[in-house]
Amino acid sequence: MEVPASALLALFAELTGVMFCAKDADGRYVEVNDAFVRRTNQRTRAGVIGHRAGELFVPALAERYEEQDARVLADGAALRHELELIRREGGSPGWYLTTKIPVTDADGTVDGVVSVSEDLRSADASDPSMPALTRVVELVESRLEQPPRVEEMAAAAGFSPSVLERRMRAVFGLAPTQFVLRARIDRARALLTGSDRPLAEIAVACGFYDQPAFTRQFTRLAGETPGQFRRRAQTT
Repeated sequence: MEVPASALLALFAELTGVMFCAKDADGRYVEVNDAFVRRTNQRTRAGVIGHRAGELFVPALAERYEEQDARVLADGAALRHELELIRREGGSPGWYLTTKIPVTDADGTVDGVVSVSEDLRSADASDPSMPALTRVVELVESRLEQPPRVEEMAAAAGFSPSVLERRMRAVFGLAPTQFVLRARIDRARALLTGSDRPLAEIAVACGFYDQPAFTRQFTRLAGETPGQFRRRAQTT
């Protein structure tokens, strides 16, 4: 049985923790759900349809989205489980996993992109792996200035690296390396908003080689530089 596109669109429209959009090859949005609309500068789906990212988001975010789309359109290969820091409705930043898949026409030509971003708001506390994974969380949080390797994290949990990966994806929605990166950026966010420490010091405290490396990674994930993030926090 082939599921009609209208049924899939109706399903995505009901999702509140997953943002959905579809773009054509020119980068214009052709379909979005309400969860996606709420993170743009528009209030309705009609206000989004037909526009490009640059018309809906701040430049740093728009550039990142367009760069991702260009890679998918050029390579014809999906972008899967990209960790991103996205501002939720109301302005507070939250972690999402984004997947973008190319859309092809009858001739096999890539003529669009569909994207979903899943809100990683909370872990599954009822999972039987939580006691072991709690030890991993404690290890990571105590070692952010020198982040632990996956092998160390697996040893703390009493798992093999492959089992650790499966369990962390099931509970947190993230691979171990993504979990560590999220923890480092979360610490950086706390230091940026709760202290006046220089960016170079924050970079070292969060396990980055230097300030430029920190700035590149933070900007890639958050769509704004650490300095911009700090200034925005001070005015809200």
